[in-house]
Amino acid sequence: MAIITISREMGTGAYSIAQELAKKLKYSLVDGPRLAECAAEYGLSVDLLQSVDEKPPSYNTVEDRQRAASLNRIELILLDYARKGNVILYGRGAQDLLRGCGNLLRLRFIADFDERVERFAEREWIDPDLARELIRRSDHQRGGFIHYYFNRDWNDPLQYDLIFNTMRLSPSSIIDAVLSALKDPQLKEAEAWAANSIDNTILVKKIETALLQSAELEYRPFRIDMEDGRVTLSGYIGSDQEKAAALKLVRAMEGVVQVVDNLSVVNYRALKEKI
Repeated sequence: MAIITISREMGTGAYSIAQELAKKLKYSLVDGPRLAECAAEYGLSVDLLQSVDEKPPSYNTVEDRQRAASLNRIELILLDYARKGNVILYGRGAQDLLRGCGNLLRLRFIADFDERVERFAEREWIDPDLARELIRRSDHQRGGFIHYYFNRDWNDPLQYDLIFNTMRLSPSSIIDAVLSALKDPQLKEAEAWAANSIDNTILVKKIETALLQSAELEYRPFRIDMEDGRVTLSGYIGSDQEKAAALKLVRAMEGVVQVVDNLSVVNYRALKEKI
């Protein structure tokens, strides 16, 4: 069946709906607790996972790049679950990560800001002013993460298949609408080629992670295109030595059958001194 992705504003009640939907469908719900359960298997501590989860990465220092590699590991957890199917991926830009898959049902949950504050304060037994600040920060962080990391407007309605205003619809009505949408034949037809798309994305993420962790180069993200084991690297890198190291590393990756080099060497340090 289709892979469900959920984007949510804090305080909309999306999480309880996701839990009930997973129960009805007998789907795995991949949320924060599930990621924490899997963290050690992917070389992540729970503290590190929480420090990078849904936060825009940086690539300036060695430490920055290690944190960015940790974000990639979170994405690999999401991708491995997506590869198994029958899954709801909760947040973390999953719909952008799986952009090439046609069997995604992309859900978005919204509600009026003041209503979300009231609900959250009541649910967590906290002061409304504190709830207001937490929700404001959450919206800013999550929207910023999507904008920076995936170059997309978090609020763009065209990026979702179903948008639910939880002030207007009951959880049961929302769940019924989702169950009905899952029957769309286009989602079923796309399942045949979705697995190959996910496999390609998994290998790209493994390559990115290896490059970020390499001590031989100051890796800045460049474009990695993948098709049937044929990897094309394009963009800019700091030196001929770094370029050679990057190409050698990628060629040695399991699953890579060919590497096409479209990288251009640019001396970032020299350019920085001229600015």
